[in-house]
Amino acid sequence: MHNQTAGEQPRSTPIRVVGTVARPTIREVAQVAGVSRGTVSRYLNGQKWVGADSATAIRQAISTTGYRPNREARALASGRATTVVFLLTDPYETLFGSRVYPILLRELSDALLERGMSLVLMTASTADERAAAIDFAGAGSVHGVLLVNSRVGDPLIGHLVGAGVRTVACGRPMAWETQVSSVSADDRAGGRDATAHLVSLGRTRIAIITGPLDFGGSVERLEGHLESLDAAGMSRDATRVAESDWTYEGGYRAMRSLLAADPGIDGVFASNDTMASGALDALRDAGRSVPHDIAVVGFDDTGLAATLEPPLTTLRQPFAAISREMVGLLFDEETDRIHHTTIPAQLVVRGSTRGES
Repeated sequence: MHNQTAGEQPRSTPIRVVGTVARPTIREVAQVAGVSRGTVSRYLNGQKWVGADSATAIRQAISTTGYRPNREARALASGRATTVVFLLTDPYETLFGSRVYPILLRELSDALLERGMSLVLMTASTADERAAAIDFAGAGSVHGVLLVNSRVGDPLIGHLVGAGVRTVACGRPMAWETQVSSVSADDRAGGRDATAHLVSLGRTRIAIITGPLDFGGSVERLEGHLESLDAAGMSRDATRVAESDWTYEGGYRAMRSLLAADPGIDGVFASNDTMASGALDALRDAGRSVPHDIAVVGFDDTGLAATLEPPLTTLRQPFAAISREMVGLLFDEETDRIHHTTIPAQLVVRGSTRGES
């Protein structure tokens, strides 16, 4: 899940992967049997007040759908919450292509381990996966959900709230701020700091490569960038804004597009380090020197930044602090309170802006 460095002790955190392949849910069993989900749950938990006809219908529905009760569902009868769900709205394979998700997974698992809880990884990128996740999260053995990478107005949040599932989002849940608490890096301030750093170097034609603009963090980083341009008296030139997809390939394409639209660009803020790495290669292929011709700033500092050529100036996300705060909010006894916590990101200056490694 993460690259182990020399001398680092291997971790033994209780992470399990659930729901990466769609499987029958209690909801589907209930629909086939023609009974309520509560009746199915009572049957599965061995409770006595399920009528004979309903029990027969449920057994037949279980056989028809291939439903298999799991350990978490069986724990429902005891009322013990033993797990927390790490719910990723992106497809499962993105976990391994991302440099951020594995760090969050590790840090959240460590924070939960201190509370004697295990972490379950689920994805919710398809309708079937979402139904399975909501069903699983509503089981009595699940304390709550740590939601990662939700899009603006994502209806999944509404389903979780409607099912009474405790939910804390990583990143501001735009359009759901009154329903769900969140923790994030201060993306807007980070965007301001990144661009202000470029301004301080005398750069006057500064572009940005954003993440997808249906994510709150992307919007906040863009807004911070624009605020710094305003403060410096620079114009908001739409030709210097390129939306991308967080990937190396997306960063490479976006940088080529920006250069084609304005060859005079002398500074670039890429909204994550992976896109920044693609931008650096695009600049190299275009014969541009970094930072002499164009200075580049990224965002995240997951470990990639220091290995690039030149080493990347970036905003360091406080992943450990974000994770501890998310877990703290999830276990807050005053669960009806809604909090939106931001934690400052730290500017780390390296060779992509200062001209030395």
